[in-house]
Amino acid sequence: MSSHRRGGLFRSLIAGTAIAAVAGIAAAQADSITVYTSYEEDELAAFLERMEEDLPDLEVNVLRLSTGDLHARILAEAGNPQHDVIWGWAVTSMVDPRIQDMLEPYEPANIDRVPERFRDPDGRWFAVTGYMGAFCVNNMVLEDKGLPMPSSWEDLLDPVYEGEIVMPNPASSGTGYLQIASLLQMKGEEEGWEFLRALDKNMAQYIKSGSRPCNVASQGEYAIGASYALRAIKNINEGYPITMVIPSEGAGNELEAHGLMASSDNKDAAKRFLDWTLSDAAVDEYYNWKEIVTVSGGSIPQNFLDAGLPEDIGSVMYDMDFAWSAENRDRILEQWQSEFESE
Repeated sequence: MSSHRRGGLFRSLIAGTAIAAVAGIAAAQADSITVYTSYEEDELAAFLERMEEDLPDLEVNVLRLSTGDLHARILAEAGNPQHDVIWGWAVTSMVDPRIQDMLEPYEPANIDRVPERFRDPDGRWFAVTGYMGAFCVNNMVLEDKGLPMPSSWEDLLDPVYEGEIVMPNPASSGTGYLQIASLLQMKGEEEGWEFLRALDKNMAQYIKSGSRPCNVASQGEYAIGASYALRAIKNINEGYPITMVIPSEGAGNELEAHGLMASSDNKDAAKRFLDWTLSDAAVDEYYNWKEIVTVSGGSIPQNFLDAGLPEDIGSVMYDMDFAWSAENRDRILEQWQSEFESE
């Protein structure tokens, strides 16, 4: 477990094995909460730093896991939940009935800033941010190997890309699952699975993280990393020689939601935290980090637009059926693992 002080507030980024001890501390302090999240580490740190400015007396202990790993963790702890709040977690996972049964309805201050379509009708969760799939394509690798610039998922079936593509493992990565689920929804399941089998022939590896495929492509290890738009934007801004490609079929996407655990012993503090997530300060920070923000009150940064993100995000987003993605998740992952992880 690593820990540090910033602004007088103790905060922990908790390893999975250390959560019980930290949760015990949280239970003993009225202004201390434990939060589970799948926000990426860099954006998580920025959000927490901004929060400390507004809520300096609130201690927030954080467990950060990838979407799939967090899903497994919460279900494993269902008989004795160890956290107070779910923060920035995939709606596709949040709408799992087993998860929803653990949540207590709560409408935080400023909930009207979030359109109704991004909220649970019963008030158990609300989604403020999101992410969408994109390819990180290394311009130098393409030039060195004489490869064409892809513009679509269909382009990735070209044999010239054999061994040059990496993408996230959908069993552990929310980005990976949204990519698989969007392809199955776009093409229908029969054609979608045939497409994935054909794509697998060009795949170098499946990586646990949603951001790492972009990172390894950015570093020139592979030509193409199927990742998400925000990671591509950040890497472009850091000077990596990549192009962000939003697939012409439409970008699979996921929303990130917050919710209050019914089992929490620190609900007043947890509600203060959830109220803050819809504050002006929080919304300003979301726009600095996220390609999709559902909350009114901000604008897309110019450097996002310069990296290739369209001003009208909706024009490139595939219209995801999140309920379908949730209902079929276990079945899809079981088939995916049986076909592609056993190799």
